[in-house]
Amino acid sequence: MGENSRPGRTGLWLLGARGSVATTAIVGLAALRSGLVRPTGCVTELPAFGSAPLPGWDEIVVGGHDISGTDLHKTADALVSAGVLPVGVVSAVAAQLTAVESELRHGYDPATGGGDQAGEVARLAGDMGAFARRHDLERVVVVNVASTESPWPRGADLDDVAALDAALAAGEVPASVVAACAAVRAGCPYVEFTPSTGIAIPALLRMAEQRGLPYAGSDGKTGETLLRTVLAPMFTERALVVRSWAGTNLLGGGDGATLADPRAVASKLDSKSRGLHALLGGEVAAPLHIDNVPDLGQTKVAWDHVHAEGFLGAPVTLQLTWSAYDSALAAPLVLDLTRLVAMAHHAGQRGPLTALACFFKDPFGSAQHRFDHQVRGLHEWVRVTTEAAGGGA
Repeated sequence: MGENSRPGRTGLWLLGARGSVATTAIVGLAALRSGLVRPTGCVTELPAFGSAPLPGWDEIVVGGHDISGTDLHKTADALVSAGVLPVGVVSAVAAQLTAVESELRHGYDPATGGGDQAGEVARLAGDMGAFARRHDLERVVVVNVASTESPWPRGADLDDVAALDAALAAGEVPASVVAACAAVRAGCPYVEFTPSTGIAIPALLRMAEQRGLPYAGSDGKTGETLLRTVLAPMFTERALVVRSWAGTNLLGGGDGATLADPRAVASKLDSKSRGLHALLGGEVAAPLHIDNVPDLGQTKVAWDHVHAEGFLGAPVTLQLTWSAYDSALAAPLVLDLTRLVAMAHHAGQRGPLTALACFFKDPFGSAQHRFDHQVRGLHEWVRVTTEAAGGGA
């Protein structure tokens, strides 16, 4: 395939760039670029993506916003102590971490940013544009991995730019919307990896399409919900009637502290539950709660208990436990999404990338939650996009 069929140098601009997920992605990218690790967990390294016109690991340049001033090296060291990152890898990519650190800028903090949200949008967009120019990038993909926010009920009402501008002028917009607005105005494709509002207001969605920008989201699907979207269809395809599906999530670290706030956890619970109800029906009892257990640190534990009815009313019970470092599950997906969204943007695609639904709990533009169907849709989209770019199937 010709060189012009490839996306070329691509920026990855991380919102929440000093957090655990972002730092794990940054270290992982550096390690992949240096050949220090295998691409385990990276979907775009599977054989089905071998001919796809994706940016290479060495073509992705990282920058970002964060309201924390903690040096990236310190965050990485903390993740080494927590067992998430291998100490040898972090030491080997120290120079690359320093390079990324130089590209991090102060984000929008509602607590200190004042009411001039329009000015903050312009500042953040300016940072993104300057980053693209400084590194001669073809595009910058903005990925939100910042802390989960409380739901914002006003978002659905902002259906035109004038209403959005008025809300910004009044200082009423949550931080995720300020950042997403900056991304769209800077001409950046956008990925909402959290359940925060972000780009998901009508005015911004319309603006993104008008500017030829693809976007994807929301809320990365990495653990318990991934299992549910695989297992729930098994019950329905075997005509077993699920009566209840109860879940408990235990987590520590920054996510645990954030989600201890009942306002912040509400959007996470909604996104986790929506897919299960879509797969099994709204009549299924599906209690779900998230508990902050600080001593777990970076480990996330999910317990599920499923009760179903079988032939002649015989009970069927499934109990499962999923335990992992959540940042290590999420980070490769952030890298995959950067490559796939860059490919879509290079191909001239705009609007919601429904083919990327398998990466999200609550996918934009798609009501399909079955993981097997989502993956087939992803592979077909990659095949068609690759062929259109002049590559092999």
